Amino acid sequence: MTNNNWSREETIVAFNVYCKIPFKNSSKTHPTVIKYAHIIGRSPSALNMKIGNFGRLDPELKKRGISGLVNGSKLEEIVWNEFHGNWDDLAFESEKIIAEFQGNSIEGIINIEDFPEGKDKLRLVKTRVNQSFFRSSVLSAYNLTCCITGLKIPELLIASHIIPWRDDKERTNPQNGVCLNSLHDKAFDKGLLSISPDYTIAISRYILDYEMKEDKLYFSHFNNKKMSLPDKFFPKREFLEHHYSNYIKNGYN
Repeated sequence: MTNNNWSREETIVAFNVYCKIPFKNSSKTHPTVIKYAHIIGRSPSALNMKIGNFGRLDPELKKRGISGLVNGSKLEEIVWNEFHGNWDDLAFESEKIIAEFQGNSIEGIINIEDFPEGKDKLRLVKTRVNQSFFRSSVLSAYNLTCCITGLKIPELLIASHIIPWRDDKERTNPQNGVCLNSLHDKAFDKGLLSISPDYTIAISRYILDYEMKEDKLYFSHFNNKKMSLPDKFFPKREFLEHHYSNYIKNGYN
């Protein structure tokens, strides 16, 4: 019989799931809720309630007038305070716990052939785990929709880092990401477009001049329009300011 008291490990998994699905879509019938409820041996209803409890702690939801469930446990607050903003540790520890619930090691859930040994092995595993967590968290926050074009084809969507992975200590932070389609992700990475701190799309003069010459509208149509905002994990304004100020090619109009 299932113990009614949730363990720390189960609660960390619940926080992981909270990050991976849009809050407004969370329900006991959501496939992701069902999947992880089965893994930890809880009912989908119980896991969905935990997700609602985490929602009450999220300041970004509160700013938008969205509240989670009223009641919750002290353990949820402890886990939230430990891991919210500490994304590298949340990603790795939660995925390690999920693997252990399945009778596996974390290496067993990462598809890498010819693992190196020692520290290089651990570093590679952590990198893959954190990349996967970042992608899942960002894409779910945007409801699998490109924040510029509205494209909803999952195979063409990228969790784009605002401050590049190679440069930033907050590389796993979902607030350092936006959901873009693969074409606009490449342009974002190359400084051919950016998003200002007030969430306005800015296309570089280089692209605008090119499209005017070629009579193309892959980018110009979106210039000076607002991006679509996520359900949670709003991109941090200071990250957007950094990209907007430092990565653009040939300036903006």
